[in-house]
Amino acid sequence: MPAAPRRVPTRPSGIELRRVTANGVDLNVALAGEGPAVLLLHGFPHTWQLWTHLLDGLAGQYRVIAPDLRGTGTSTHAKDGYDAGTLATDAEALLDALGESSAAVVGIDAGTPPAFLLAMRRPDLVRQLVVMEALLGGLPGAEDFLAHGAPWWFGFHSVPGLAETVLTGHEAQYIEWFLRTGSLGEGVDPLIRDAFVHAYTGAEALRCACSFYRAMPTTTEQIQEAAGTGRLTVPTMAIGARPVGRALEQQLRPITDHLVGHIIDDCGHIIPLHRPERLLSLLEPFLASPQTVVEPRTD
Repeated sequence: MPAAPRRVPTRPSGIELRRVTANGVDLNVALAGEGPAVLLLHGFPHTWQLWTHLLDGLAGQYRVIAPDLRGTGTSTHAKDGYDAGTLATDAEALLDALGESSAAVVGIDAGTPPAFLLAMRRPDLVRQLVVMEALLGGLPGAEDFLAHGAPWWFGFHSVPGLAETVLTGHEAQYIEWFLRTGSLGEGVDPLIRDAFVHAYTGAEALRCACSFYRAMPTTTEQIQEAAGTGRLTVPTMAIGARPVGRALEQQLRPITDHLVGHIIDDCGHIIPLHRPERLLSLLEPFLASPQTVVEPRTD
């Protein structure tokens, strides 16, 4: 029987929550620690609290910056701007507003495309890039993963007005499905689950969440343009679990100068909540040694 998820406060000690205006929106940002900046970009259906189990481990050496992306949590529920290019500009503006001239950038799920584009556009700003459990537009390398089509909810979320109409009043059951599936049935801490449900409850919150998917055609064009006109030159780590596995690493390898790939075994999609200790064991040496890159597969 799987071990019960540990209960932790949704706002660990030492966390400062601050509203920061960036690129025309107000972002709710969790800040912790001092030192070189590490920017954490969550996905769906998450908020900054996705990173709860990692904050203490990182904040001892770094200034951790974990925003709610536009449209999520208590950040501005913007009318538009959910394409990866705009989200990358949000992240760049956030770092500037916080006085950071460089940062390691970590993205998962919907946070991966903007993290990638920010590193492609601003290699002077991004010291290192870590991306997890996502695909990058139409880049080759993910054919096996997509052999039976994209996950079902991509189409459901993409139809304007549909998901927010159908799901209103049933948000808890819907979010719970993603959290249990993304942890291989183990679930997550009830306090974090409740925080996510609260963040995605209501037609407007659901509209914003679905807007990431509705902007995917634009995001795909942005990724293909970036990959077609340049290379990813910053040290990069791609981490896979279930279901994405090595698909993201395979997309990145032809266009990335310095890439290391890892698979976390027996781990679901929401790596930071499901296997935080294993994730931290990969992040710590990578972030501490920006010039150290391991080319061969290590798992």
